[in-house]
Amino acid sequence: MKIAVTYDNGEIFQHFGKTKQFKVYQIEEKKIASTEVVDIEGNGQGALADFLKGLGADAVICGGIGEGARTSLGKAGIQLYPGVTGAADPAAEALLEGSLVYNPDACCSHHGKDGH
Repeated sequence: MKIAVTYDNGEIFQHFGKTKQFKVYQIEEKKIASTEVVDIEGNGQGALADFLKGLGADAVICGGIGEGARTSLGKAGIQLYPGVTGAADPAAEALLEGSLVYNPDACCSHHGKDGH
C-alpha cells in the first residue's frame, strides 16, 4: 500500500491542486517501510490524479480539495482523506492506526476554470 500526502516543509499542504510535492509512504505489514518526497509533474486535478495513480498511490491525505479533483481521484480508485491539517508523518501513522481525523466534506474555496 502507498499513501500520498500533499506536502510542504513537513506539513500537509492545504490546497491539493496547487501542491508542488507529495510525501509518499510505502506501507508494509501495516507499518511505514519507507518514505520519499516526490516533486509534481504537471498540474490540475486530472494531471495530479494520473500522477498519483502512476506512483501506485492507494490513498491521499490532504487539506482542501475541489470537486473536480475528488472526481478524478475517485475515477483513479484512490481513497481520499481530506480536511487534514498539521504534520504529514503523524497523519500517515494515524491513517494506519485507524485514528486519522479528517473531514470528508472538506473543500477548496479557490475554484478556478479547471474545477479547482
